[in-house]
Amino acid sequence: MNLSTLLTGPVDRAARGLLGAHLVSRIDGETVVVALTEVEAYGADDDAASHAHRGKTKRNGSMFGAPGTAYVYRSYGMHWCLNVAVMPAGVGSAVLLRGAVIVDGESVVKRRRGRATGLTDGPGKLAQALGVNGDHDGIDMLTSDLLELRPGAAPDGIVLATPRVGISKEVERMWRFVVATTVGAPRG
Repeated sequence: MNLSTLLTGPVDRAARGLLGAHLVSRIDGETVVVALTEVEAYGADDDAASHAHRGKTKRNGSMFGAPGTAYVYRSYGMHWCLNVAVMPAGVGSAVLLRGAVIVDGESVVKRRRGRATGLTDGPGKLAQALGVNGDHDGIDMLTSDLLELRPGAAPDGIVLATPRVGISKEVERMWRFVVATTVGAPRG
């Protein structure tokens, strides 16, 4: 998988294509590697559920960055969420990284999360497991040493397309993609 090409869009195709990709976090001198198992696509001004729907702001500026730019935001004032910008620079669309399985660094993840189960099965949990916070907003995940997105193996299982989670607009879009082997089972 060529990530540079994949991330030029369209956003729903890019989201599905990211399943199985590896995300490497080298934050605070600790390495964690995960394989993505759940993602959601968010389009530009044509997607009322997207942070980019009303245009570029200080908060969502990284969403309009070059393909591969990290868009990190705070959800409900509590949890950091990590997205990757998709489409050409200037078009505000991104893929929310919702879940993963741990490939390496499980002890680091357990310490960061303060628990032994339910480690990476939600966007806030995944960001915490990786050590991601607002300081990482705007990082180029295709070239960065801190947060690096790498090609991975095709998902081992059926990929389901479902409605996105936790939104009230554009709920009919089947833009949440999840590896079926992870549905209903612990994912991290």
